[in-house]
Amino acid sequence: MTRPPTFEELFRDCQRTAVHLEMRDAYMKSDAAFIDWKAGVVLDPAERWADWHAIVTEATARGVEVRRARVMSTPVSEYIRFEYDVTDGLNIAAGEEVRWLSRRNVTDLALPGNDFWLFDSSLVLVNHFDGEGENMEVELTEDAEVAKLCESAFEAVWKRATPHAQFELA
Repeated sequence: MTRPPTFEELFRDCQRTAVHLEMRDAYMKSDAAFIDWKAGVVLDPAERWADWHAIVTEATARGVEVRRARVMSTPVSEYIRFEYDVTDGLNIAAGEEVRWLSRRNVTDLALPGNDFWLFDSSLVLVNHFDGEGENMEVELTEDAEVAKLCESAFEAVWKRATPHAQFELA
């Protein structure tokens, strides 16, 4: 049996686009970085997540368009405040484009039940989390219908969302 590609390999093999739709109000609250942030520790996101930063920076440097859309409830959760605080130093610094959209503005959109990454409009990495936001497993699929649904959902959110540089937490 062949092992699934790593996240680094997925980005390395990506040629044109990598998009990520996040739809939870909290992720991995047991993450040491989140715990440190809550305690008031000043974080250097590019240093704290150096491997991830390097992967995305390399991809954007060779022309891959990396976009992330975050759907969140308002008022925002403590975790969303954390994500907002590290976005400039991590996502934007790596070359990602990031947009934010209140859950109140997606009622009429058909969205998948899980967060996902979509690579080159054809390969979907589905993230499965437990009820507390802890990562359980990932699923990889090249099913054309799933990819089409994910791409359509992402683009619908992206179109309505506010760019990070213009977004203000409520």
